[in-house]
Amino acid sequence: MSGSAGAEGPWLVAGLGNPGPEYAGNRHNIGFMVVDLLAERIGGRFKAHKSRAQVVEGRIGGQRVVLAKPMSFMNVSGGPVTALRDFYKVATERVVAVHDELDIDYATLRLKKGGGDNGHNGLKSITKSLGPDYLRVRCGIGRPPGRMEVASFVLKDFSSVERKELEWFVDRAADAVESLIEDGLERAQSTYNG
Repeated sequence: MSGSAGAEGPWLVAGLGNPGPEYAGNRHNIGFMVVDLLAERIGGRFKAHKSRAQVVEGRIGGQRVVLAKPMSFMNVSGGPVTALRDFYKVATERVVAVHDELDIDYATLRLKKGGGDNGHNGLKSITKSLGPDYLRVRCGIGRPPGRMEVASFVLKDFSSVERKELEWFVDRAADAVESLIEDGLERAQSTYNG
């Protein structure tokens, strides 16, 4: 293999969510929505992988990329993500978790490397397995209204008002992942951190 991309190894983009049709439209599943769109853009179909995830392999901006949807539940995402990292020999700084984020307004993105899990069970599980130094594409879903429990809020579908912007939001998050891979974190942050 020639070229520098091969020497640096592939990227792993893990969209976080819960498997099964009853969760498909949930706020908690925006990570799945984003990697579904990325797979569509590279013309790939998800296939089952022995790591308890569905994967698509392809290229984004000339770089080898593995898109993944862990098929474990959200709070044990770390197992499949770590298995994929080991299987594809991905450096931790090339692991990208795409996830919902309560502390950011709806339809706002924040890209960052490392940091805490902010009470997000998917991140908690990944950090326990990988350490904190992976990349995150944080997709803002806002806080629950009134006294609604966080758990109920994230496991509800987007509201009809939110759905009006959802396609645009998922599209922008997919653009941000592509930018992260092609341009690096700082340039992607300056473009997409709303």
